[in-house]
Amino acid sequence: MPYATVNRIELFYEEHGAGQPLILLHGWGTCGQVWSAQREEFARDHRVVVPDWRGCGRSGRPTGSNTIADHAEDVLALAAALELEDPVLVGCSAGAAIVLEAAGRAPSSVRAVVAVDGPGYWPAEQKAERLVELRQALRTDRAETVRQWVVDWYGPLADPSLLEWTTQQILDSSESIDEILTDAVRHNPRDTVGRLAMPAVFIHGKLDAEIPVEVSETLAELAPHGEAHVMEESGHMPHVEQPAEFNALLRSVLGRVAAPGAVSPAEPD
Repeated sequence: MPYATVNRIELFYEEHGAGQPLILLHGWGTCGQVWSAQREEFARDHRVVVPDWRGCGRSGRPTGSNTIADHAEDVLALAAALELEDPVLVGCSAGAAIVLEAAGRAPSSVRAVVAVDGPGYWPAEQKAERLVELRQALRTDRAETVRQWVVDWYGPLADPSLLEWTTQQILDSSESIDEILTDAVRHNPRDTVGRLAMPAVFIHGKLDAEIPVEVSETLAELAPHGEAHVMEESGHMPHVEQPAEFNALLRSVLGRVAAPGAVSPAEPD
């Protein structure tokens, strides 16, 4: 099984296909398995790399810092270790915050960034008290808190089996990932998204009960090369809930933002 040592951590990753590099980053507590439907689809014409966060899945579980910035540096270090040239970074939920941070830190090394139902500025501006309560509940009864929370992650069309599948991934992860919930309150991309030189695409499920769709729409307006796409029948995990529809949308996006002649990360309009 492939591992890369980045920032003194053993990161597990899967790699499939060849072509334009595409990194798919999962959200809080889950692992790369949430991208199974995209991994096979895009490996037909992309070099698809699907890592597990530090503390999640089969990656190492350090006891130190576990912040958005830490994960962004892990993504960039993994791309460098695998010699990925101008990858497109795709992240869902908290993974969206991470890939936006990574793109801002290395603008000349990222071809484009795609944020899927990312928290954006919502934790910092509207959800701080709720996240404090959530961390306390996780300390008190982690299993029951996760099970109740995950119900809100999926829309009405989602297969009910996804709830337990997602819950188990989270319960198998290190509790150190909870630091992300606190760090999100201090993290506000509204202040930085306007400096992104590369295409920044925001995809959001309209039925997301965690983060309102206007968060992605607002950030797309602030980004110099931003665009927003709404999936009308999806909740917080559109790539899992409606994989065929999501794949068609992402393929259309990649055909434009990663095509020859598209905006270069080093050459903003």
